[in-house]
Amino acid sequence: MATDPRAVFIKRIWVAYLLAVLAGITVFIRIVHIQSVQGEALREKAEKTTIKYGAIEPVRGNILADDGTLLATSVPIYDFRMDVASPNIPDSVFYTKIDSLSTGLNKLFRDKSVQEYERWLRAERKKGNRYLLIRRNVDYNTVANIKKLPILRDGQNKGGLILVQKSTRKMPYGILARRTIGYEIKEENLFVGLEGAYRNELQGITGRMWMQRISGGEWIPLNDNDRIDPKNGKDVVSTIDIHLQDVAESALMNHLASHQAEQGCVIVMEVKTGAIKAIANLQRRPDGSYDERYNYAIAESIEPGSTFKLASTMAALEDQKIDITDTLEVGKGSFNFFGKDMTDVHAMPREKLSVREAFAHSSNVGISRMIYNAYKSKPQQFIDRLYAFGLNTSLGIEIQGEGTPAIKNTDHQKWSKLSLPWMSIGYELIITPLQTLTFYNAVANNGKMMKPMFVTEIREPGKTTQTIEPVVINKKIASDATLKKARQLLEAVVKEGTARQPFANSAYTVAGKTGTAQIAKGGRYNKKNYNASFVGYFPADEPAYSCIVVVNNPAGGLIYGSSVAAPVFREIADKIYATNLSLRNHNEEETDTLSQQEEEQLVTVPYMRSARFDDVEVIRNFFDFETDTASRVADWVMVSGSGNHMKTSPRRYSDHLVPDVTGMTARDAVFLLEKQGLKITIVGRGRVKRQSVAPGTKASNAKPITIELSNT
Repeated sequence: MATDPRAVFIKRIWVAYLLAVLAGITVFIRIVHIQSVQGEALREKAEKTTIKYGAIEPVRGNILADDGTLLATSVPIYDFRMDVASPNIPDSVFYTKIDSLSTGLNKLFRDKSVQEYERWLRAERKKGNRYLLIRRNVDYNTVANIKKLPILRDGQNKGGLILVQKSTRKMPYGILARRTIGYEIKEENLFVGLEGAYRNELQGITGRMWMQRISGGEWIPLNDNDRIDPKNGKDVVSTIDIHLQDVAESALMNHLASHQAEQGCVIVMEVKTGAIKAIANLQRRPDGSYDERYNYAIAESIEPGSTFKLASTMAALEDQKIDITDTLEVGKGSFNFFGKDMTDVHAMPREKLSVREAFAHSSNVGISRMIYNAYKSKPQQFIDRLYAFGLNTSLGIEIQGEGTPAIKNTDHQKWSKLSLPWMSIGYELIITPLQTLTFYNAVANNGKMMKPMFVTEIREPGKTTQTIEPVVINKKIASDATLKKARQLLEAVVKEGTARQPFANSAYTVAGKTGTAQIAKGGRYNKKNYNASFVGYFPADEPAYSCIVVVNNPAGGLIYGSSVAAPVFREIADKIYATNLSLRNHNEEETDTLSQQEEEQLVTVPYMRSARFDDVEVIRNFFDFETDTASRVADWVMVSGSGNHMKTSPRRYSDHLVPDVTGMTARDAVFLLEKQGLKITIVGRGRVKRQSVAPGTKASNAKPITIELSNT
């Protein structure tokens, strides 16, 4: 019997209908369940996705130089938005002033034409946009101009102006000490320099406020009574002297450029406290310019070369193995240790030298033979003495990334018969420039080793919340007898040794050591790659500052510490001496002894021939001279006269021209010359008797100027 097609079709329709009814009943039951059982939880979840208790970032604290100058600061910037669909802006106002508003935005930002701005704003108003982003990261000055524009000048409620404040970090002095000031990138877990070391103090405490998410995923603040204001970060006062930093950075950059060197660093430390007054790290970029990109002074452990001879010689002195008057055999400048030749870079004065002479002339043969003969039966004793000096341990500075020194002992797998003589002259061991300077600073500080200090205070507005005191690492690294002889050795280097030429005619005394170390490339030393260095302190008789200079891979034909690094030290020390009255006063007290005739002449002949008018007045009042200086005629004056009478005449200077500084003190001369942007070298001490660039020369065309002092 055949099946009726119509019956089958009708049956299928009923099945589909019943299934649809069943599905509808299921959906209805689900809706009832959601509303009655899960409704409250889902409503709470929905509310959480549109409202949140958002963060209000605090203003990050400043990093300051030792005199309060800003080294790093947070500058406010703003995201500029507009409530274009605000019901408080009537159509009559919006469409009347939209053209002038668009013109103003075009003039401020230059990213759209006037017509494009007008079409855009009209379209967004029709869309009902209450939070239109117009420009990110707008500075304060631009915000001031935005507030003057039509419509927006009426403020947030009536004009729809929305400014979301943020901040950005700025370094007013550019690359000066940039790697030491540092930065932080939380997302990458990078905490560099002082910014990273003191991030807890600088970052402040985050505030909170309710925020609502609108269409487009943007979050806008809600006016809510539960707002918690942020607490801004504290200020960190560093030890950096911005003027010394500028001097150190400029001197290093000029010499790196002249020697076509790859990189270099300078550190200036205050002897008594260990405070770092300047630290510069420069590396050559592909275009030949130099930039602060890596903290070479703190982070890079290197073979120091001959600057390590001080530690080696002090070890032998402290262990009473030698005296500085002992005689050493240096021969023809070469000696073979177990099949490997040790050679002197420079010819020695004689084949036999005292320890003092071998050190002053940096004899590799003399120092290595001295240490080998003293410790060959007990080499670990030498290593133990170096460890006692603290040379094998990190300094524990607060800045992350300090390089780790490595001075192997006799149990090390790479110890060999060659290790003792080569370690004695600064090879087969590594140490950072800062660690080397800290050791030399201890010698200058009568044996007291100070931890390098970068910060002195933590401040809140109007008060100091924490004072950071100097820290002593080692109260006495060696005996007084050893320290006295060590200082004599360092002074001999400058008076008669490898650093004699760079410090000739210096107005102050210097003690230090040159260093020239070959750099191993691919595990092998060559005669193409060198580190040139000079480390020491000044004035030698009463040390105030210590300093190290390291120049990596000079390529301008000179490679030695005496010709590459020591001149940088000299330039920095000259500037410090010329601008530091306390150093000059001490030097004058020590060296200026006058005969009775000279003392009488001081009463009858003015000692100040050219000076500021105010200084002349001080002298006049002190000695009770008769003068014609009743009225000021110029800031700078020439002084003349006879007997007890002084006469002044104006001495005027023009901008952009080299001034006449003859007769002036070094300090006054440096002030005037640097004011014209000139680079200065000082020879001698006393008052200026000669200048290498004639007065009246255009300062922009002038070469570096040398001022020769009278030595009186």
